[in-house]
Amino acid sequence: MDTGLLQPWCAEVVELTPANDRAKLTDIHSKEQWDAIHARYISTPKMTSWGRDLAAALNHTTIVFKTRVAPLAQYLQSQNQQRSQNQTFNQNSKQTELFDETGASLGWFDWVICTAPNVQAVELMADSGFSQQDKITKPQMQACYTLMLGWNDVQKLPETLNGQLAPQWDVAYLNSAILDRIFVEHQKPAHGELLPSVTIHARNDWSEAHVDDGMESVEKQLLQAAKQALNWNEDSAPSQTDCHRWRYAATIVNKDAEELGILIDATKQWIVSGDWCAKGNIESCYRIAQQTVKAIVQTQ
Repeated sequence: MDTGLLQPWCAEVVELTPANDRAKLTDIHSKEQWDAIHARYISTPKMTSWGRDLAAALNHTTIVFKTRVAPLAQYLQSQNQQRSQNQTFNQNSKQTELFDETGASLGWFDWVICTAPNVQAVELMADSGFSQQDKITKPQMQACYTLMLGWNDVQKLPETLNGQLAPQWDVAYLNSAILDRIFVEHQKPAHGELLPSVTIHARNDWSEAHVDDGMESVEKQLLQAAKQALNWNEDSAPSQTDCHRWRYAATIVNKDAEELGILIDATKQWIVSGDWCAKGNIESCYRIAQQTVKAIVQTQ
């Protein structure tokens, strides 16, 4: 079914060198254009729209939000208690009972699939006897700080964004020790009703080095770097700012090492997976999901 929620994003991509003591103006050069043949797709009208639509179409499924699942070792304790209380308990059952952090049962499940970042997956599987426990921490992950900037009117945009200093662009790759990329939100497909805004990703190595810094300090440094990149003045400064930290955002890819792939404990019917099991990008999400579904189907 074509919902129209996914649209090709044929972005104009530039390479951007921020202004500095030697160069008073930001340098912007065309890099490439993403085309429909090798399309990048974007969820519209919001980034969450497609996922919410998929979730709404699922049958026999209950999605529970804002719930922290307790470590699976608690399942083993519950199972042992139930065996002692009920001698007819099926010892060959592979179902797992999950609990939240208050100890309340979340139900019994045929399979447990954990897609949390590996640091959190280690905590979830701690002392549970998960057969692949030692492999979970092999991939190294880094953080990412994101800065969101907004303006009340397109007329208030700095010249680097309004097309006066360079052709209009949608995505910028930065030559910067702090910032990595800039995305122009209101120019994305079906995002025209948004107020002018940009999302700026900090470099992963810089983010990891400052991952435990106070958010106020981080935001101040990111704003200073963003001002150098977008070259705004008092009249074109953003009117809204927000900063967010993604603690486990990117997998460090070792080109000489084989991808980890999903981790399966067939006896317990538990799987640890996620994009971090591969290259940590959106393509990895798709491939790892395929591996997970295939592994479950093959056991039927």
